[in-house]
Amino acid sequence: MNTDTIEKTQFHLIKEKLIQYAISSSAKESIRKMQPSIHLEVVRKRLKETAEAKNLLNSNQHVPFMGLVTIDYLTKQVEKGILMEPKELIDYADFLRSNRLIQQFMKKNEFLVPLLSKYGESLQIFPEIEDEIYRVIGNGQVKTEASKSLKKIRNSINDCEKEIEDKLNKFLRSSQNKEKIQESFIVKKKERYTVPIKASYKNQISGTIVEISATGATAYIEPAALTKINDKLYQLKMEEMTEVYQILAMLNGLIAEKMVAIQSNMEVISQFDVIFAKGKYSREINGMEPLINKQGIIDLKGVKHPLLGEQAVPLTLSLGKDYRGLTITGPNAGGKTVVLKTVALVTLQTMLGLQIIAEKGTNIAIFDQIFVDIGDQQSIENALSTFSGHMQNIAQILAETKKNSLILLDEIGSGTEPNEGAALAIAIMEAFYQKGSILITTTHYGEIKKFSQEHEDFTTAAMAFDSATLTPKYQLILGQTGESNAFWIADKMKLNQNVLEKARDYLATKEYSTEKVVFSQPKKQEETVLKWVDFEKGDQVLWTEKQKIALVYETILGSDQVIIYVEKEFVEVSRKRLQMKMKATELYPANYDLGSLFESHKVRKERRDIDRGSKKAHKKLYKEMIERQRLEKKSK
Repeated sequence: MNTDTIEKTQFHLIKEKLIQYAISSSAKESIRKMQPSIHLEVVRKRLKETAEAKNLLNSNQHVPFMGLVTIDYLTKQVEKGILMEPKELIDYADFLRSNRLIQQFMKKNEFLVPLLSKYGESLQIFPEIEDEIYRVIGNGQVKTEASKSLKKIRNSINDCEKEIEDKLNKFLRSSQNKEKIQESFIVKKKERYTVPIKASYKNQISGTIVEISATGATAYIEPAALTKINDKLYQLKMEEMTEVYQILAMLNGLIAEKMVAIQSNMEVISQFDVIFAKGKYSREINGMEPLINKQGIIDLKGVKHPLLGEQAVPLTLSLGKDYRGLTITGPNAGGKTVVLKTVALVTLQTMLGLQIIAEKGTNIAIFDQIFVDIGDQQSIENALSTFSGHMQNIAQILAETKKNSLILLDEIGSGTEPNEGAALAIAIMEAFYQKGSILITTTHYGEIKKFSQEHEDFTTAAMAFDSATLTPKYQLILGQTGESNAFWIADKMKLNQNVLEKARDYLATKEYSTEKVVFSQPKKQEETVLKWVDFEKGDQVLWTEKQKIALVYETILGSDQVIIYVEKEFVEVSRKRLQMKMKATELYPANYDLGSLFESHKVRKERRDIDRGSKKAHKKLYKEMIERQRLEKKSK
């Protein structure tokens, strides 16, 4: 089956649900790989299997599946020659036992499940392997009675351990040892029986130090009297391990000898697992078994989309008898695409052997091919627009389509100029029709609606729309054509009501407003002449950007920049950032030396000394001149 069809219809989600009902890994994998069958008899057999499984489940009986979770893994271990442990052997015995019980169970319910009962007869029974495993294994280990040798060895081990315990207890009760013993109990360390001795006395005890505690305060000593008997116990333990290994190897050998027959059983049980997974799913959705045909007849009665649950609106549709083509019209978000997916999904479900949610009398066609073109086919990677993507997909479908195919095309011809899109869509529909396909399309284009109404083998259907409440009903009405309900969608999206009313008038009258409107030009604004404020040296201003009071030092000719003196620094700012506070003429008397406002007391004193002819000031000035000349020569 076409992979794109599986993905676009979300059929893989139904298979994932089905997988959850399976128990064994092999059954889960079988479902994952299972494909809808194009053969009528295969589909009929699959549906019968599902119906029988569902009937058995509805009778409140439980299929005795056991050991399925681990059987695949354990079988691979046996094939690799890896010995199964006692617990694993019990799981295997449970599986073999379930084979026998399932056969009996199906035979007992033969009147209810005749086909499944026949499958059960093919199971081979291995009671001797079951009995031997259950006889030998118990409580997760090999039973003592498994062999005479094992029983003899374990009895000797018990005698040995009792003798060791008696000797150690005697050692602990001895008055000579009391002060040397850290604690009065027997401790097993490294498979040796020891007593905890205070570290300070460790060299005063005759025996072997087996271990020292982490703190170094205690030495675990095997008394010399126990060395021989501990050695004997160790030897017996080795003999026990050897005997247990031989018994496990014997049980594994019994299974390996019958592996071909067991694997045949595994396939049958895995198939039962798959069938009952289908039965469980069909019971969950309260499904029914539809009629099936190979004549391309689709007769849906109250069919529901399987993934929408309670929200699904029942679909009734008939195609393939009187008409081979159906064009669905109606509003966006009105359910047209859901109709296409529902038709595809219930067909694929049936072909897989699943029951569907429908009313009695529903008839499903078994197609050789099912193709869909649903959703946005835009591809940035391949530089495809939505229209190009659709055309690429449809071109490929048309090339692959043979007779007895189901073709589902959503919004055919959309995404390009409407007239060309409609013409192209009609030609495509004719091409699929000529190939003998059953064709369902959705559209908004009037030309495609008209074609479907006039074609002898096509019909139309509309998605119901409540004109009173302006809401879609998601119901398909055969034999009608629907509108796109663009006005309802625009209103829902809160388009201006005046625009909506005008659109309705245009739709009814086709009389459009085409008069030219002369728009008055806005009055030309007079150019604003920038008038500069005349600042003078010594004016007190507010530097608005920093909200600081400053003095004007100098205005730069031909520019709007002014140098101000603020916080003992000279800053160049725009006139626009200055606000006059008080003119210099208002602040200072006539003939006031404004330059002194920008000099420190030291600078002013030096300047006065030079003006009055101070030798000291002139001498300093001379030194500065000489130093400056020296530096200039050095730099050259």
